[in-house]
Parts: sequence; structure tokens; C-alpha cells
Amino acid sequence: MTNKILVVEDEISIATLLQYNLQQAGYEVVIANDGKDGLHKAILEKPDLILLDLMLPKMDGMEVCKELRMKKINTPIIMLTAKDDEFDKVLGLELGADDYMTKPFSPREVMARVKAVLRRSKVSEVVKENEEHVEQTFSFGQLQVFPDRFEALLGEKVLEFTPKEFELLVYLLENKNRVLTRDQLLSAVWHYDFAGDTRIVDVHISHLREQIEENSRKPKFIKTIRGLGYKFEEPKL
Repeated sequence: MTNKILVVEDEISIATLLQYNLQQAGYEVVIANDGKDGLHKAILEKPDLILLDLMLPKMDGMEVCKELRMKKINTPIIMLTAKDDEFDKVLGLELGADDYMTKPFSPREVMARVKAVLRRSKVSEVVKENEEHVEQTFSFGQLQVFPDRFEALLGEKVLEFTPKEFELLVYLLENKNRVLTRDQLLSAVWHYDFAGDTRIVDVHISHLREQIEENSRKPKFIKTIRGLGYKFEEPKL
């Protein structure tokens, strides 16, 4: 089956170049030239992947990404931007983007990223389909996490996480009492080598602590292991 790619890009020359190269590679391509149209087509067309520009008229890429994730639409997103700014990169990934590319980029690089993200998405779907459905639950004192339901509770309070924050939390729980380096977490959760961008992990860890810790400055669950990384520590009874 041919994969459908939605390109949300207001620069006509770039949108046309991406469309041409994607079609040459055998993909079906849908184009949107502003954020509102991109959001509408992402919902209507149900693409397999979205190439989403950051700076868009009517609604910027961050808002489009946020809206899709809030609607529980988990279509893989590769964000495109002319800004080589770490804050934008961290924020984009934090909101649920799967990858990030800074302009200018070569068509070959785009194709490689598209193939890699689609491949990871297909592998995840196959694994989910083949697994026997046994709901996994993590419980540590008042903290309860239900990965299958994308739900976490602290006592009776429902916790709110972005997709990547929740994925990071589940990975920490699955590896409780193990020290995990920032590079390990980048590889496991983001599935891409963001060498030198370990602040992405630090930002997400900070947000997790704000949600699950009584005192985020003196965490009982997520411990910082100086010079190494982080560890989710099972509280001692």
C-alpha cells in the first residue's frame, strides 16, 4: 500500500520540491500551505506521516502539532524550520513531534528521515498487533501508571502528559532501579541520535518531576545520577 505524506509548508518552492521528490519515491502527497488547512487535512486525509513547517500563516506548526496530539492523533510528525534554535527543537519534540529538520536540507536527507520514521511506525504497529493484550500497570505508592490507556494517577488526581513525556515515564518505569544515560533515553524514547541535545531529556525529566513528585527539587522517584543520567527508584517501604 502506498504511504500518504502530508506536507504543510507555506513556501511554494519548498512544498513543490518536497512533493516532486516524495512522488518520485512512490509516495502519495497532499499539500497544505497554512496551519489551519494543515490541521484540517491531517484529520481528514489520515496521512501516514506529516512534514510540518514551524513558521506557518494562520496557525504555526507548534500549535498544529499540539492540537493533533490533544486529539489523540499520533501520526508521525517531522518538523521543518529555518530556525537552528535549541528551544524550538526541544519544544517541538516536547509537543510530540517525532523528528526535526533545519532548513536548508537536501532531498536525500528528507527521504532518509521519512523512510526511517515510517519504518519505526510500522514496526510499532506490528508489535502491538502481535502482542497478546494484557494490560500493564505500574504502581508505586500513590502513583499508578496504565500504559495501554495512556493514563497516570497520583492518588485520585489524573496527571496530564505530552506523548513523549508519557513514553519517557513508561520507559523509566520499565527499567526501574537502573541507571539510564541521557543518550540511552534519547535513543529509546526519540529513536534518533540527537547527539549533543541532551537538554531535551532534562526538560522532559523536569516536567515529569513536577507532576509525580511531592517536591520536584527533592525527588523521591526520579533520581539524578551525577555524571551519568537518571534512575527511577522504587520507594523503599
